[in-house]
Amino acid sequence: MITKNLLLYLLLIILPDLYIYRRFVARRHIARWKKLLWWLPCLLMLWLTYQMATTDQFIPDDNRLLFIYLLLLGVCVVSKAVFALCSIVGRGVARLFHSHKNWGNMVGLFGALGTVYVTVYGLTAGFASLEVTHHDFTSPAVPRSFDGYRIAVLSDLHVGSYQGDKQYILQNVLDTLRSLDADMVCFVGDLQNMNPSEVEEHRHLLNSIPSRDGVFSVLGNHDYGMYASPHKKVQDSLTHKMIDVQRQMGWTLLLNENRVVRRGNDSIFVAGMENQGNKARMPQRARPDLAMKGIPKGAFTIMLEHDPTSWRSMILPETTAQLTFSGHTHGGQLALFGIKAGDLMYSENDGLYEEQGRSLYVSHGVGGLLPLRFGLPGEVALITLHHKTTSEQ
Repeated sequence: MITKNLLLYLLLIILPDLYIYRRFVARRHIARWKKLLWWLPCLLMLWLTYQMATTDQFIPDDNRLLFIYLLLLGVCVVSKAVFALCSIVGRGVARLFHSHKNWGNMVGLFGALGTVYVTVYGLTAGFASLEVTHHDFTSPAVPRSFDGYRIAVLSDLHVGSYQGDKQYILQNVLDTLRSLDADMVCFVGDLQNMNPSEVEEHRHLLNSIPSRDGVFSVLGNHDYGMYASPHKKVQDSLTHKMIDVQRQMGWTLLLNENRVVRRGNDSIFVAGMENQGNKARMPQRARPDLAMKGIPKGAFTIMLEHDPTSWRSMILPETTAQLTFSGHTHGGQLALFGIKAGDLMYSENDGLYEEQGRSLYVSHGVGGLLPLRFGLPGEVALITLHHKTTSEQ
């Protein structure tokens, strides 16, 4: 996780400490050994960062180590960086207006305290929080027998982040699904962090997801084993294991294919594409032609695709699916003052989007590889289908 940006992490750790030491510590009349104590947290973070960067895997097998690192990074590093940045800006403003008062120090102090709060809350209560969002999709293509049909949509479980005493978070998700009593459950990818073995601890929960018409799923980028090993043979082996795991749990995993769901004489189709990201390092396995194969023209079709960027690039121009469910973005897992971090990276980041009568719903997911959420709790979405008659158009 750190290796590709190691220099950035090192600068983030060293530069704020260097600025604060020169401006506020070195000038104090205290013993030199006391001044040297200032550098102990910095040295600790440099050592931990080196250990994280030299591991063979994307993140440690023990998620608790990642939790500790993120906690120290937020409390000991990012908070200092926020203070130093505010202080530097404040100095510039003071010089501009010929003032002897650097208000940036006060702003930076509150900013640093806020960073500590976001880190501690986000790693604990924030990551454990869960909300249910309700949405309606109305279309003349929805068959009459499916008017009021309820679909629970969830994504990005990342079950490797629920080790040990954190399993109660996943239990809460299952209890929520049970209370919704949906007709269908759609899971749109990223069941694991790195390895299918993560699922074993939680299989008894995942086997029991309630749904009248079953659980339909697709693979996300993390489900292809690409974060566990750089070797293609290993990745392919892990991908096959993940496919077996989901099918053994009774889920209907769709790999560029579709299934029909019937109500009396009416039917709808659920199609699923393999992951198709807009970045070169992401799996590029989607085959919309195969996913739509055999679906009659005009039939109401729900498309499952992990990465929402493929909606505009592939699903809209190459399929007739009226409704698409995606995940992947996590909403950025952080929202401050109404601004989501995911908005900076994706045009369709979280919620319901419409284009010429066709819609995309992007879930901001349940969990995450990084066990931190602030202002953006885990989500289970309940989508209700409605038939619209010609007279209502």
